Amino acid sequence: MDTKPVNDYKNLLSDSAKLPLLGYSAVIGVAAGLVASLFRLVLTYIEDWSIEAYSFISGHTILVPPAFILLAVMGYLTGVMLKRYKMVGGSGIPQIKGILMGYFKMGWLSTLIAKFVGGAGAMLAGLSLGREGPSIQLGAAVAQGIGGRLAKSDHEKRILIASGACAGLAAAFNAPLSGVIFTLEEVYKYFSPLILLTAMIAAVISDAVSRLIFGAGAIFNFVVTGSIPISEYWILIVLGIILGLCGALYNKTLLLSLRLFKKIKNDKIRPIPAFLCAGILGLLFPYVICGGHGLMDQLTMTAGIGFLITVLLLKFLFSMISYGSGAPGGIFFPLLVIGATIGAIFARVSIAWFGLDQSLFANIIILAMAGMLTAIVRAPITSIILLVEMTGSFSHLMPLSVVSLLAYVTADLLKSEPVYDSLLHNMLAGQSGVVSDKDGLRRITIETVVHLGSLADNKYVREIPFPENCLLVSVIRHNREYMPHGDTKILAGDSIVVLADITDETSVRETLCGLTSCE
Repeated sequence: MDTKPVNDYKNLLSDSAKLPLLGYSAVIGVAAGLVASLFRLVLTYIEDWSIEAYSFISGHTILVPPAFILLAVMGYLTGVMLKRYKMVGGSGIPQIKGILMGYFKMGWLSTLIAKFVGGAGAMLAGLSLGREGPSIQLGAAVAQGIGGRLAKSDHEKRILIASGACAGLAAAFNAPLSGVIFTLEEVYKYFSPLILLTAMIAAVISDAVSRLIFGAGAIFNFVVTGSIPISEYWILIVLGIILGLCGALYNKTLLLSLRLFKKIKNDKIRPIPAFLCAGILGLLFPYVICGGHGLMDQLTMTAGIGFLITVLLLKFLFSMISYGSGAPGGIFFPLLVIGATIGAIFARVSIAWFGLDQSLFANIIILAMAGMLTAIVRAPITSIILLVEMTGSFSHLMPLSVVSLLAYVTADLLKSEPVYDSLLHNMLAGQSGVVSDKDGLRRITIETVVHLGSLADNKYVREIPFPENCLLVSVIRHNREYMPHGDTKILAGDSIVVLADITDETSVRETLCGLTSCE
């Protein structure tokens, strides 16, 4: 086997090789921050225009037929775009996970343009989709374009793509720490000092770009005037369990929606029902259209329970329809809005029936958003840090942890798979965009962390059934690299690096995951 890729990986570990990679991450932070901020700015204006347009049309009924014709045309054009650009549909996060795992390839420029235009079109129509998933994919596409010119190996390119994804989330939410944690917790699912450094640089710089454009204010302006006393924590236990149940229901319904829309065999007309549904709701109940930024202002103590329940049901169903159609857009913000609505209902009930202090209404909403995100995505640390950054308040770290933990455990007991893993598996089932590189001379290094209690933990290398089509080239322990041999004992926390032909990457990754992971 050619030893050049092994040497490339060793060079990547050296301090002299890290510095250029950190510099590339800084460049990506600027570029991804600009693109994601522009996308955020465009969608902010478009969301306002969409709501105003539906308000105007509802007062001029003669415009209703032309409006629905236009919506049908927009849905058809979206279907044409999705048929041509396979990587553009939906959130974008499963696509990035698939790219980093070797399942997919992405034309960065075409994906960037199509995702930007398609996401803007979906928001203009009023679909219940968010900007955050697309921002992550836009950032990754920018990074792929830059990394393709600057990176010296496939391994470097993927590190830079992850940094771009991190930068995209940071710009979308003004949340650089959440972007970093999301990259480690959800995208890679293990800790690497090099990935941490590159992700942090890209996220901080991207966030700085975003703040220059939008200012430093928090995304949510909830007024938090107090903290929940320990004596009231039993309410948080109930809330966490409810959110775990709701999260499991959300994931199951989302996959069902995708299956139902797949029954529409013509790809070009598949998004049309969602666009028409947006028109109906935009005219009759506009609170639930678009991402939901305006809806957050309606979640107050003066809102009636009946109104909140109606909002919850319609927002939930419309979000399922919007994402199931395959239109470009994410689930991140809509699911936060759904969680906030559940929190508002729960807070109203707790205040009226169980004596919860009325001043804690906003606290419960914040906790519910974190719990809902945890139950659905299964990334509790990201959820906690994200809500802290988005609200600008550190007064509820302990309640956030309690609710997120209980939501996580409840969803896990219900065998609900993390949503982005489910969506990735759903994409792989269709084998859309799967890598088919026939260049057998290309090699790639794959790094993974050994989990405590996994099959590889506390085993000698000779005892571990590594795939036949890969070569173990390095073991990294406490930031020191060791050349392995048959009598090398692998311990929990070790990073092991294998070399494989790029055509065997996906099978090698899956086998390694089974050996090193306890999941």
